[in-house]
Amino acid sequence: MERPAWAPRGIDISVPSVARMYDFYLGGSHNFEVDREAARKAMEFMPGTPKIMQANRAFMRRAVRYAVSEGITQFLDIGSGIPTFGNVHEVAQAADPEARVAYVDHDPVAVAHSQAVLRGNERAVVAAADLCRPQEIVKNAGVSRLLDLDRPVALLLVAVLHFIEDADEPQAAVAALSEALAPGSLLVITHASYEGIPISKEQAGGAVGVYEDINSPLIMRSRDEVARFFEGYEMVEPGLVAMPYWRPDSGTAPEQEDPFAFSGFGGVGRKA
Repeated sequence: MERPAWAPRGIDISVPSVARMYDFYLGGSHNFEVDREAARKAMEFMPGTPKIMQANRAFMRRAVRYAVSEGITQFLDIGSGIPTFGNVHEVAQAADPEARVAYVDHDPVAVAHSQAVLRGNERAVVAAADLCRPQEIVKNAGVSRLLDLDRPVALLLVAVLHFIEDADEPQAAVAALSEALAPGSLLVITHASYEGIPISKEQAGGAVGVYEDINSPLIMRSRDEVARFFEGYEMVEPGLVAMPYWRPDSGTAPEQEDPFAFSGFGGVGRKA
């Protein structure tokens, strides 16, 4: 297998990566055949998977623009993946050129490619760290140099918590990060769920099994379980909802979305 110039040395490109599969679903070019193969396998069970990812990305963009409209210009995006077109720094800095974005991921491919994309952008940085070790993120030199945690921050956990098993205590990780944030900060979450998927749980379970096979278990949580991540936050209207229903752009009717776009939940909470 030929190694593309952007693939960092030391990365095993024969093993599928969740970040590169996500890139493939979004129509990106930073993925290998092994990623495409795993993604296509998941799509055999859940053909609308790319639609779910596109709904995720559209929600994220609306949430970032909302944060800027509320005067927040600092963003901490954990589990950021590979920055494809329309990522957080592009959306935030288009809305406010002073916006600062710290990306965090534990996938070496995502980190290396982010470094290449962000080169020359003094208001964006990428750090290699794990959501399960929140103190590493808060104390990371790059993050603390760019973001002032004494001022409000938008903490983005978009399509990442569903890759953390209950045994790894995602609730505690979110609580620890929340504790480090100033009052007025926003928590932005999207999460996979069997609720809202327009196919049977058994069929959707086949796609979940593909992620298990590549050692990246996908944990489907109920709306109530996802809502617990927002403990201590005041929910921003319309609350925790299917992603197309969260503050749709004027002129777009959520009802016209693909049925798969309503799989899972998205929401934004404000720290008191």
